[in-house]
Amino acid sequence: MWAPQREALLARGLTVAAPDLPGFVGSSLPEGRPSLDAVADHVVDTLSRAADGPWTVAGVSLGGYVAMALLRRHPEVVGSLVLCDTKATADADQARENRLRIAELVEQAPNDAGRVLEQAVLPGLLGATTFAERPDVVEQVRGWLVEADPTTLAWYQRAMARRPDSRALLAAFTGPAAIIWGEEDALSPWSEQELMLESLPGAMVTRVPTAGHLANVECPETVSTALVDFVVGPR
Repeated sequence: MWAPQREALLARGLTVAAPDLPGFVGSSLPEGRPSLDAVADHVVDTLSRAADGPWTVAGVSLGGYVAMALLRRHPEVVGSLVLCDTKATADADQARENRLRIAELVEQAPNDAGRVLEQAVLPGLLGATTFAERPDVVEQVRGWLVEADPTTLAWYQRAMARRPDSRALLAAFTGPAAIIWGEEDALSPWSEQELMLESLPGAMVTRVPTAGHLANVECPETVSTALVDFVVGPR
């Protein structure tokens, strides 16, 4: 899902790694209770084979939660930070209960998991402009949901439901930071971005007017430009 941004950064001569999270692309889920800290450990193990840190760490949505878990578990590897359509607060009770409900639904009816996610998750992942004008993006994201493994989906729902508040972690971070936000993102609204900015007052902010929760997929050129400007500076 970061392919356009990866190509834009490679074109500027940078080393770029986009590791698949555990449980996807045939890899195994971590053992034990679902936890984003275990995902952060996996990411560090994977990236350390490609290049020594510290790194510029970028994550969208769940990836943003993993980036903050990296700050908690391995702060020494995070040189700079890009948070895209995510939030630093823990789930409120209703959101937590909804994640656990989805986890149970896909486990109880694994053959119907794609329909469950299409109804429960897809409407919030994309912005109104994308639904109205980018049918190819809608189908791409729908395909990702349908193809995902139900066990993996349930595991990550539970891991996200258990994540802690990360605002203090962000406030302690002293490296460069950027926040990228789709203005049609209802899952991580601007109020959540403002809370992150209170912890990262010097962060570069990019607002993407016609994107929802997956701004890097919905408006790849805008997000690619923002990433390049943040990492190497504008042309």
